[in-house]
Amino acid sequence: MSPTSYLAAPPRVAVSNLASATRWVKRKPTGAIEPYDPLVPARRIAVADLGSNTTRLLIADVGDGTVAELDRRTEITALGRGVDGRGRLDDESIERVVEALAGYREAIDAAGVERTVAVATSAVRDAANGDDFRAHLRERFALDVQTITGEEEARLTFLGATSRRAPGVDPVIVIDVGGGSTELVIGIAGEEPTFVVSTQAGAVRQTDRHLHDDPPSDEGLAALRDDVATILTEAVPPALRGSVATGIAVAGTATSLAAIDQELDPYDPERVEGYELGLEACERMLAMLAALPLEERREVTGLEPKRAPTIVAGAAILIEALRAFELRALVVSEADILHGAALRAAEDA
Repeated sequence: MSPTSYLAAPPRVAVSNLASATRWVKRKPTGAIEPYDPLVPARRIAVADLGSNTTRLLIADVGDGTVAELDRRTEITALGRGVDGRGRLDDESIERVVEALAGYREAIDAAGVERTVAVATSAVRDAANGDDFRAHLRERFALDVQTITGEEEARLTFLGATSRRAPGVDPVIVIDVGGGSTELVIGIAGEEPTFVVSTQAGAVRQTDRHLHDDPPSDEGLAALRDDVATILTEAVPPALRGSVATGIAVAGTATSLAAIDQELDPYDPERVEGYELGLEACERMLAMLAALPLEERREVTGLEPKRAPTIVAGAAILIEALRAFELRALVVSEADILHGAALRAAEDA
């Protein structure tokens, strides 16, 4: 593919939203003693998330803090591969994202969506050609992709991850291991977070930096873990380490480890949601995954084969995050930045 061939595709004309009747979702209980589920109006929202490893779509009816999923899709597009060293998005990665978004655009148009939000994270933030890429997507798909800061990414992730929890009084830590960055957010469910940091400890980034052998060498994995431990130690004030008793992990690394630990085939989001991942189990799975050549890693039950190239780094990052906050276990959530962005979009509509 030539350096500019992805720009030669014809532009897509935006399709007007389908007319739709008023939609309703069940209102979340707010401390009522008896079940309380009267219906409230909802807005149909679509969120596209252009991450460093995946391109994802959520279409949902959103109202009163509730996200009722209608369609959810994930494609492994590895947009951030090589960005850490090269500083640019490569053509093959761009084409994979474009192919994914072509299908997503059709789904959005067919669903009668009222508002569409598209966000780009670490890979596009760091790439010199990120603005050109966003301009192409605007022309091709009528998608106004917003490159959000690491802090905004973290805040939206916290909003989504805690949306399924009852308001509380004790702080929780939300850990989002992404492809290019890892976000760490502390706060109380239902409130604004009190600590937010976005680090350069992403699974794609750390794979590119350290894991050059197949299977990964002991030296490469040790260097990766040392690098991540240093990044997290410098990012998290000492007073915060050990200050939270509950951890929530979101995104592909955590959900994959939950599926591997349960040997899920096929993947079952209902069994992943709320699953407790212990530190010892994570260490055991990391050792198993790191010992396998890539092609054998693709065959591990519970692991999406396209995640095999980055799961070793992802598992190591999650473990180092657990250690940084002195946690012995955490729970896995299927709700993440997609849900946070949908909730924010519904509020702003």
